[in-house]
Amino acid sequence: MSFSSLGLSEKVLAAVEAAGYTDPTAIQAAAIPHVLERRDVLGLAQTGTGKTASFTLPMLTLLEKGRARARMPRTLILEPTRELAAQVEENFNKYGVNHKLNVALLIGGTSFGDQDRKLDRGVDVLIATPGRLLDHTERGKLLLQGVEILVIDEADRMLDMGFIPDIERICKLIPFTRQTLFFSATMPPEIQRLVDTFLHNPARVEVARTSSTADTVTQSVIGSGSKDFDKRAVLRGLVDDAVDLTNAIIFCNRKRDVQTVFRSLQRHEYSVGALHGDMDQRSRMATLDQFRKGELSLLVASDVAARGLDIPAVSHVFNYDLPTHSEDYVHRIGRTGRAGRSGTAISIVTAEDQKYLQGIEKLIERDLPWIGEPIDFEAAAAERKANRRGGGRGKAASEASSDKPSRTRSKSSGRSGGGDKAPSEEPQGASASETPAAEKTPPREARRNMPKRKDDEGRSRPSGSKRRRGQDRDDEPVIGLGDHVPAFLLRDTRPKKAS
Repeated sequence: MSFSSLGLSEKVLAAVEAAGYTDPTAIQAAAIPHVLERRDVLGLAQTGTGKTASFTLPMLTLLEKGRARARMPRTLILEPTRELAAQVEENFNKYGVNHKLNVALLIGGTSFGDQDRKLDRGVDVLIATPGRLLDHTERGKLLLQGVEILVIDEADRMLDMGFIPDIERICKLIPFTRQTLFFSATMPPEIQRLVDTFLHNPARVEVARTSSTADTVTQSVIGSGSKDFDKRAVLRGLVDDAVDLTNAIIFCNRKRDVQTVFRSLQRHEYSVGALHGDMDQRSRMATLDQFRKGELSLLVASDVAARGLDIPAVSHVFNYDLPTHSEDYVHRIGRTGRAGRSGTAISIVTAEDQKYLQGIEKLIERDLPWIGEPIDFEAAAAERKANRRGGGRGKAASEASSDKPSRTRSKSSGRSGGGDKAPSEEPQGASASETPAAEKTPPREARRNMPKRKDDEGRSRPSGSKRRRGQDRDDEPVIGLGDHVPAFLLRDTRPKKAS
């Protein structure tokens, strides 16, 4: 099957041919005809199969007729992250080279003024993240009554990031007669309710089992110690021993781990960059651009780079941390082995990662092979259980405390100018269990048995009792200012009569 048999316009076919594509992918061949028929579409396919072109190409064909009005976009595409939104804009610019369409990108980290000016000129294709889109609508700079096609890309990621309430608000601002397209690599059961709410009699297009991984990616796992320096050493060994590594993405679960791993690799003189959500938009786009151009060999990233980013030449993906959500594993390793290329994905596993590994293997319905000796999770769990019961930490604490009594008694005897027993006469290594019962008096009991101290009048009072400074117990209470009255209060404030 070729693109010419899908019903696309001549302008779109020319742009596709100029881009070097001849045959559509399975998701493109199945979804494009339904989009051209203006049906709602639910598209499910593993990552890296060309879902973006599945809605970009038919939308360009449908937009050849009609004209945009100021502040009223004709189509709306919602993306969960800024990088995905920018990537979709690039697709429209590439495939719409023969069209005179206005494309606007509404994302955070950029100027409101520049975005307002684009909206005022009229927009055919509006690509936005939900938060920035609602900011413009609340400011009165954007009207959604003219939207004909709504695309919700990476719908499951929208759910994970908490964008579903925003999407529900946006859908109420869009005409009911719109055409809605859902595309995602995974489809958790929770999203079925959203599909039933937002889509009307959709054409379900599923070209691969949901949450499956591409056969072009070689997957494996390797064991490591639980300490961070152990994992970093394993990571460096994987990078050094990798075969045919052109560039690689290293995924971490937390932003601070991204910075830690990035600085570690930088100190070891690797060509590396970092990408996470706390970076400003300019730095994020500059880092991605360097990685695409080959100026950086390694990219340490959080899951902000796991969804939909199209970097075709990525040869390896390393999971420094196993993802806590199994679906994220599918998206992460989908950054390699794209467009029919082969790729390698290796995950570092510690003794605490058993449930995450089991969740991933259950999701992809296959066991991941080990590099080297596999971790004995049962033995590791038994050891952790023993440590929690005090087998490890308690033992270490008792061994550490065995040296303390002699040091403590030495200091006390030195302060008292020599005690009943010289330090050299004390038994070395005496444990807490050998301490006499009289020395184990609790602090409260000890305070109760402390000798009474005398006050200035010879009365005894408990040691440590508090008394207001400068006031004895039998002093009469002071009323008002006492004997001292400020001078300004003694002045006669009555006006003097003229003589």
